[in-house]
Amino acid sequence: MPDALELLATRRSSRVIDLIEPGPSAQELDTLLTIASRVPDHGKLAPWRFIVFEGEGRARAGAKLAEVLAAADPGVSEKRLEDERGRFLRAPVVVAVVSRAAPHVKIPEFEQLLSSAAACQNLLIAAAALGYGATWLSEWPTYDAEARTALGLDSFERITGFIYIGTATQKLEDRPRPDLAAVVTRF
Repeated sequence: MPDALELLATRRSSRVIDLIEPGPSAQELDTLLTIASRVPDHGKLAPWRFIVFEGEGRARAGAKLAEVLAAADPGVSEKRLEDERGRFLRAPVVVAVVSRAAPHVKIPEFEQLLSSAAACQNLLIAAAALGYGATWLSEWPTYDAEARTALGLDSFERITGFIYIGTATQKLEDRPRPDLAAVVTRF
């Protein structure tokens, strides 16, 4: 297992087209989700949940998204519908991190949303630590109420991200990172 600082300094998102079988085993996935859950969570609200798309469930979810798209746009091309049917087949496992942020007497909704985003980042880091490639995408279902309903979300829930996980076929070169002088100020 890589040194924690080395892992954090070198972690890189994989391209979704480069993720193939095998994906994480059931036990590894439980480990990933346990680590994803270990995030700052003011008030211990667990203002997020996970939807795991694996096996045949990936195709069923894609079919539902294609139905939503066809209902919204009767003129949509068959190619686009086929792409939607295959959306979650692009990786062995896809995890939707769902924000359950809601009004609370003490905990601001924004803090709850940030906790959900931290769960996405923990999931990416944990996947890298286990040797898997992973990437965080939002994609159109994140912003479409009918798509969210088709994927089983309640009306108040939002998708923080889809985390695609699998075996990376390519190790990507690091991309340029911000110059600290351009993003750090001291007060």
